[in-house]
Amino acid sequence: MDAVRVALLREVLAGTEWLGATRRFAGALRGSVVSHGGGLLLVGTEEYEPWHLAAHLVDEAAWSGTPELAPTLVRHDARPSDPAHLAVGPGRLAAARRGETLLVVSPTGPAAPLLERVHDARRAGATVLALGPAEGDLTSMAHESLTVPDGSELDLDTVQHLVSAAAGENAVPVARGSRRVRDRLSRLAELLTAPPPTAW
Repeated sequence: MDAVRVALLREVLAGTEWLGATRRFAGALRGSVVSHGGGLLLVGTEEYEPWHLAAHLVDEAAWSGTPELAPTLVRHDARPSDPAHLAVGPGRLAAARRGETLLVVSPTGPAAPLLERVHDARRAGATVLALGPAEGDLTSMAHESLTVPDGSELDLDTVQHLVSAAAGENAVPVARGSRRVRDRLSRLAELLTAPPPTAW
């Protein structure tokens, strides 16, 4: 999702809780990696790897001049033969220490082995952030969490776009107005799918 689409999405969501919630979470993320400087570890579940969030955070890190935002993507099926940026496996979580930030993205809640690794990283002093469902052990374990309940107006992927964009911002724009979220999402869908205007 490019900057124009993120701006349109923010326009649609103006006056809802989502803009404030994603900006607060992004502020916690940015504040943690900048103040601690120990690096950002990004991990999903065995079924869901947050590739797009990793790519967007790399872009935001470059555009905002905040290299600390560029994450290390921790993959459950990483192999030593993979390229270096894709070869980091779950064992890296065992080495997480004070000053590092661990962002866990999970659509349904992580399984017990990942929860144990996250718990160990927290005990070792890492800051834990969670993005995913409202219930479960991960939310209570995290220092900061942003929940995406089932049946909410936005899905997890869209929330990740808003978080990554907000994490790269130096200033927080002011939200304007309010209308019903579904009406705004419909309008956004129409704008994004409409054919380009015909030049006369």
